[in-house]
Amino acid sequence: MKTATIPALRVEPKLRQAAESVLAENETLSSFVEESLRANIEKRLHHEAFIARGLASRDEAKRTQIYHSAEDVLAELTEMLNKAKA
Repeated sequence: MKTATIPALRVEPKLRQAAESVLAENETLSSFVEESLRANIEKRLHHEAFIARGLASRDEAKRTQIYHSAEDVLAELTEMLNKAKA
C-alpha cells in the first residue's frame, strides 16, 4: 500500500515546544501528530454517529408520540448502575 503525506503544518514555537514536552520515551513528533490525527478522526466519527442516533430517536418519538421524562431515564440509568455495581 502506498503512503500519503499530510501537509506541513506551521505552528508557533510555543505549540511545538508544548508538543515536544509531552512526548513519550522514543516517541517522535511525527508519530505524536499521526496518533493525534487518528484520535481526532475517531472522535469526530463517534460524534457524528451520536448526533445521527439522537436525530433518529427524535424522529421516532415524533412518529410514535412516545416520550420519556428525564426523571424516568435517570431512574432507569441509576438502577442499571446499581445492578452493575452489585
